Amino acid sequence: MKLALERARIAEDAVSVWVQPVDAARPGMTFNAGKAMNPASVMKLVTAFAALDRLGPAWTWTTRLASNATVAGGMLDGDLYVVGSGDPVLDQERITKLLRRLRGLGIDRIGGDIVLDASVLKLPPHDPDAFDGRGLRPYNSGPHGLLMHYNTLQLALFPGNGNNESVTVVAEPPLAGVIIDNRLQTSTSNCDVWYRDLEARIEPGRRLVLSGSLPAACGPRTWSAAPLPPAEYGAALVATLWSEAGGRLDGQVRDGIAPPGVRTLLSHESPPLADIVRDMNKWSSNVIARQLLADLGAFLAGPASDAPDMVAAGARATIAQLAAAGLDVDGLVIENGSGLSRIERIRADTLGRLLLLAWQRPWMPEFISALPVAGLDGTARNRLRNSPAGGQAHIKTGTLNGVRAIAGYLLDRHGRRHALVMMVNHPEAAASAAAQDALLEWVWAGQP
Repeated sequence: MKLALERARIAEDAVSVWVQPVDAARPGMTFNAGKAMNPASVMKLVTAFAALDRLGPAWTWTTRLASNATVAGGMLDGDLYVVGSGDPVLDQERITKLLRRLRGLGIDRIGGDIVLDASVLKLPPHDPDAFDGRGLRPYNSGPHGLLMHYNTLQLALFPGNGNNESVTVVAEPPLAGVIIDNRLQTSTSNCDVWYRDLEARIEPGRRLVLSGSLPAACGPRTWSAAPLPPAEYGAALVATLWSEAGGRLDGQVRDGIAPPGVRTLLSHESPPLADIVRDMNKWSSNVIARQLLADLGAFLAGPASDAPDMVAAGARATIAQLAAAGLDVDGLVIENGSGLSRIERIRADTLGRLLLLAWQRPWMPEFISALPVAGLDGTARNRLRNSPAGGQAHIKTGTLNGVRAIAGYLLDRHGRRHALVMMVNHPEAAASAAAQDALLEWVWAGQP
């Protein structure tokens, strides 16, 4: 590991390491473990721990369709309310199921508006451009009380056969009122980083302009964008899905708040939290992590709270929860719980001891199984692929400019399991992957 760091020209003070067998009383290896460092997406382990510990792995969120209007002749004579609960994974399929069930109740026309109630989460303004100026990238979307389909528009891309031929684009799901201005062309370049030359921007009139080129050698690909703020996205999506379900709408889809005591017509439960944490950590979803932190803030503040920032409330609650569990939270900074941050910090020994605590919790199997398996799946599928340690490590990875981190569990060749953390904060951090893999192989060999 040391040699690999030297080859990458990374100074030792830019690295922190912590390793301990889960059945041992003290670490087998520490290096700068008391230094607070940026963990990038490894911070999602903290969010997952707090959510599972506070809510439990079976926790679910319920989205409701509600109305006090009467139904006659297939028409709901008034407004329909879609009442959000902060569900992090209310995707297109589940929204479609709710609307089709409404049609199944004999309602094919809504005489008023469809009102989207996101008031369960009180949130400050969110600027998707703030982190890196790429506000249309889905990873920059913020939390929302009625978050739909991860606020993401998926674009299926089908390149042509020859140079400069048009690329066919299919929007999934189509959004009412969003115009796709497709200027993508096919190139004859090699398929390296296939999305390198793709650009998207939103212009007045909700015109999503797609430009650049896609190599024919890449074949069909799926690209994603977040062209609208969550409230506008939800309105556009519901308008499309209600129409596709065969429903008619006399009014419009708009934001609003359901009146107290409004009658529930239908409801839908999310998958359990354990499944949601798996979705978050296997593929490092920043959107789910942000949503979970805000949900924690809302859960602890209570429904009557006037707190304007449930993200900050969730961060404070998480830090207090870890401290109550006996962890040293000195140096811990949580901004949004996703790791997509320049200011989030945690010490390697704090994170390592969190892993040991998780090992002792009743929800330990759900926590570990949510982590990518090195060499096999998720964001770690390309790590240790040709190593005897491949398939032996459940590892969360983290990557930002100047940051490279890993944390998780590894089963060594003797059948002993270890918790481990390694963080690198250095301009050349991207070159530290070999050093991190060397640490994993060293632990696998049973060295600590």
